[in-house]
Amino acid sequence: MPADLVHLVRHGEVHNPTGVLYGRIAGFGLSERGHRMAELAAASFEGRPVTALWASPLQRTQESAAPWAERFGLEIRTDERLIEPANRFEGVRVRQALRSSPKYWPYLLAPWRPSWGEAFASIARRMRAAVTDAAAQTTHGEAVLVTHQLPIWMVARSAAGRSLAHDPRARRCTLSSITSFAVREGRLVEVGYAEPAAELLHGARDLGAV
Repeated sequence: MPADLVHLVRHGEVHNPTGVLYGRIAGFGLSERGHRMAELAAASFEGRPVTALWASPLQRTQESAAPWAERFGLEIRTDERLIEPANRFEGVRVRQALRSSPKYWPYLLAPWRPSWGEAFASIARRMRAAVTDAAAQTTHGEAVLVTHQLPIWMVARSAAGRSLAHDPRARRCTLSSITSFAVREGRLVEVGYAEPAAELLHGARDLGAV
């Protein structure tokens, strides 16, 4: 039997004092608030049968997975497919860069693809494969995958049969949120969404990707 449910958990707030888009850049770990967010996310599942845990290789997701590992006595398995998409704006303040440097303008020519990074279709493909594999490898209980906003949103939109092109400002995937899926008759179906760290969202900085 595959996993009862697969939960996609977003990482907590990142320590980012300069306000750059950090993407895949090394060295961006959780802020103090981010650690508290991650703790709240794991605590919200107290008593549930979480039996498998995966995370993206980036520091912020590994740190966000740590409370889950401790609470449920699990090893964090790293899956490269859960990583943040590559992004041409990494390391810059996006709004400032677009105002002051025309060299960035061509990256906005095809927002439906998008032209600034990995294609939405590519993200959806690798993420759905990671979710399906996690479900198959979890023979009982529920699996948790700690990952990033855009990858989670691509799974949600593709599972619902919606266009992958979207306005990044309209993503329903806050810091440390949990989007839950079941595999039914070979199809991924979203069955829940929760924001266990909602009390900490006000004033949080959220600049992972476009």
